[in-house]
Amino acid sequence: MGIQKVLIANRGEIAVRVARTCREMGIATVAIYSDADRAALHVRSCDEAVRVGPAPSRESYLLMDAVLAAAKATGADAIHPGYGFLSENATFARACKKAGITFIGPPPEAMDEMGEKTRARRTMIAAGVPVVPGLKEPIAETPEAIAEAKRLALGFGYPIMLKAAAGGGGKGMRLVEKPEDFDAALATAQREALNAFGDNRVYLEKAVSRPRHVEIQVFGDTHGHAIYLGERECSVQRRHQKVIEETPSAIVDESMRAAMGAVAVKGALAVGYVGAGTFEFLVDGNTRDFYFLEMNTRLQVEHPVTELCCGVDLVRWQIEIANGKPLPWTQADVLRNVRGHAVEARIYAENPAKNFLPSPGVIQELKLADGPGVRNDCGFTSDSEVPRFYDPMIAKLAVWAETRELAIAKLSRALSETMVKGITTNVSYLKGILGLEEFRAGDYDTGLLSRAADRLIPKPPPADAALTDEQVIALAAAAIWQLEQDQRAVLAGGKSGQSGNDAESRWAQAARMQSLRRMS
Repeated sequence: MGIQKVLIANRGEIAVRVARTCREMGIATVAIYSDADRAALHVRSCDEAVRVGPAPSRESYLLMDAVLAAAKATGADAIHPGYGFLSENATFARACKKAGITFIGPPPEAMDEMGEKTRARRTMIAAGVPVVPGLKEPIAETPEAIAEAKRLALGFGYPIMLKAAAGGGGKGMRLVEKPEDFDAALATAQREALNAFGDNRVYLEKAVSRPRHVEIQVFGDTHGHAIYLGERECSVQRRHQKVIEETPSAIVDESMRAAMGAVAVKGALAVGYVGAGTFEFLVDGNTRDFYFLEMNTRLQVEHPVTELCCGVDLVRWQIEIANGKPLPWTQADVLRNVRGHAVEARIYAENPAKNFLPSPGVIQELKLADGPGVRNDCGFTSDSEVPRFYDPMIAKLAVWAETRELAIAKLSRALSETMVKGITTNVSYLKGILGLEEFRAGDYDTGLLSRAADRLIPKPPPADAALTDEQVIALAAAAIWQLEQDQRAVLAGGKSGQSGNDAESRWAQAARMQSLRRMS
């Protein structure tokens, strides 16, 4: 008979996306929500909805007992955790099994093996998977252990990376350029790790030259099969958070893809992996050597680009495999069916001009682009409120085309047609990234956005400084960028960083100064 009703233990666009696949499969759905999400799109997208937790906060979605109680009360026989929150929680997966509810995800034993980063490193080393040189255990909080870590760091050679042992996503991660910065970076990484994961343990790795972040999508079933579905390039990052993702990667050729895929499948089989998972690799931009970073034991935010190039529904695969079915494709099927190029951009409620400060509030009008080869996964509608309690991602805009050049052009067009009134977003910033020469050439690494910061968000010179032609042009570009942001808010009667008239005055002043210089 299989799964009949799924409780979706998440919120936002991923909950909406899972609900759509369930509806196509004839499976009933249950949403959960906090007070802040009472009228959210994911609640309206499901057949039933249950309030969990008294607070309008992130913690409401982490209350395992409340989530399980909601599943039992509604008769849900399965739980899909989306990504984040409970998706990588082995304790929750075990609690589901004990309650007789199917957890649509990997076995808790595999989550245990791959969830703790240093344990995952040991497991992958034993399986013959290449890893970045580093410590096999987290750094103990004793003067002797810290001194030993410093000694080993000198042996690896600076720069080195400090990383949280209990989680990823850029939390508890610090690049250490020189030995004298080690102590302060360690303290900061430990504090961030404790706040993010409730575990302050940190380990150490050698920093890779011109690093590129490339991940492999894997899938396993309960019949002992596992395959990989190509790679995703995720090197466009800000503070270790992915901003734009694409597949295939410009640095990965056919032989490298086969080698990385074989290693990922080997690692998945080594831990008895079932369902969707992602092996993340660090690639040396100079040598193209690749090293295992970590495994995410869940569906990824950027899974749409893989779906677009493969022509499959990975959530449907998750549910079918949870029902005990074998993988619908062999590795040969993947090689035969994958085609074209896909790129995804994450649209956030944030203000790049103000250090990417989140901009929660009511979306007065929302229009996302469409057209051939354009897909938008969104968790909001016009009149929706973006709460201040959660990650401020509004939507993911993904496109497919025959070539990388055409895909970039299509995504740029789609972003130009995207309209969000009432709050500030990063849409113009995303368009700027697509226009960067390095990105268009495919010759970039994880440091791209920090190096290009002044080109993406030009900063005006001090008011009393003598302006060069170049500074005038930069000031004009900054004013135009701000106008794009402010115009939406001004037209909608909302608030912005400055008034539309002020922005227009800055632009007019810059234009006049440029004209005067040309005439002089």
